[in-house]
Amino acid sequence: MQIIGLTGSIGMGKSTAAALLRQLGVPVYDADAAVHRLLGPGGRAVPAIERRFPGTVHDGAVDRGALGRIVFGDLAALRALEAIVHPLVFEAQQRFLRAHSVRRTRGVVLDIPLLFESGSARRCDAILVVSASPVLQRQRVLRRPGMTVEKLAGILAQQMPDAEKRRRADVVIPSGLGKALTRRRLRHALTRLGRRRQSTGWLWSTISPRLHRSAAMAKYRG
Repeated sequence: MQIIGLTGSIGMGKSTAAALLRQLGVPVYDADAAVHRLLGPGGRAVPAIERRFPGTVHDGAVDRGALGRIVFGDLAALRALEAIVHPLVFEAQQRFLRAHSVRRTRGVVLDIPLLFESGSARRCDAILVVSASPVLQRQRVLRRPGMTVEKLAGILAQQMPDAEKRRRADVVIPSGLGKALTRRRLRHALTRLGRRRQSTGWLWSTISPRLHRSAAMAKYRG
């Protein structure tokens, strides 16, 4: 089974790319969704977070805003939070991979925002990096509720620069120029990466015949 990593800095369009991959029939593990489940009502991380950060849990779920205000700008607090959450996220990721290994899925995607920063890239056979212009990235992020220029700067300081992510990528996927282009580049990437393992591609059995034909045509349209 081929494991493809999907990543990109905040506001680069990674979530859109992940949604398009799912439309193509590709199994995608969403690390952010796993974190939301762990911090949500009855989540496995909730008791440990309440012990380490008292007052951040209400009605059985973590108040992400309150927790964020504590860890923002406090590296020691952030590392303490990561020590609670990251092992549980990794367990969820391993369950996803085992399930698809048993099913003999040809390929899967791991959607992980901090793929390089967390060392998760080492577990991947190839990496897709979603990227856009810095101006578009800033516009997208600052439109989010509660986001400020200072908060964005703090987030970017914790992330690997986009230029370095692009350098390490096997394929760079552009966003911001329309979903049609992003979808076409993703199809091209799947075909290209599939040739590394077998001549027929690594996951076409999971994609509907109609999309398979569209992908083949896209290769010649450029």
